[in-house]
Amino acid sequence: MDKKYTLFSALGSGGVPVEAAMSLIGLRYEVVEAPTWEGEAEQAKVAAVNPLKQIPALVTSTGETITESAAILMWLADRYPRARLAPAIDGPVRAQFLRWMTFIPASIYSLYWISDAPSRLVGEDEDLQAMAKAAIKERIVDCWRMMDSQITPGRYLLGDEMTVLDLYVTVLSRWGPRRVRFYEAAPKMSEVVKRVDADPRLAAFWEKRFPFFDGWERLGQQG
Repeated sequence: MDKKYTLFSALGSGGVPVEAAMSLIGLRYEVVEAPTWEGEAEQAKVAAVNPLKQIPALVTSTGETITESAAILMWLADRYPRARLAPAIDGPVRAQFLRWMTFIPASIYSLYWISDAPSRLVGEDEDLQAMAKAAIKERIVDCWRMMDSQITPGRYLLGDEMTVLDLYVTVLSRWGPRRVRFYEAAPKMSEVVKRVDADPRLAAFWEKRFPFFDGWERLGQQG
């Protein structure tokens, strides 16, 4: 049996799909809660394993550190093939799996570094910050729309078996500009993320790490 993994993560963060994957695989792991957006004290928790002071960061059972959510998810899925959370390397949808697992961090996830604190790029001008946040929201919607137009899901995004791609999209689609816009832009993928939301294997996990509440699909629509 593998030794315990350590994951630097936080409630509702990009570490959540990694936690979900490890839960489905059945790994022993501990979470170091490190909401790095809350300030230097939380960032300091991560600095030793990720100099960018960002989460998620996984310390494996052999002491190796892996950062970047997509990399961690793909590594876990390939490391534990019996969990069937990724297409086989020589499988017919492997290329599309790699395409979308790369597309999401490159085209969507990375935008949150700006939208969460637009002053990083546009300074302290509040009007410019508002314009940047609005433009980023629309860009994210456009990316979801394009992805939806390029795939033909089965029960899940790549067929009839859940992969880490489904976990990734499910979590990120809960972020701004929230699910209502996602449902409008990506109707085919919407059926999949609702299925993952409702998966009984993940019910207790969602309740603990990214809980649902009344109105969550619309929260922040005007922000």
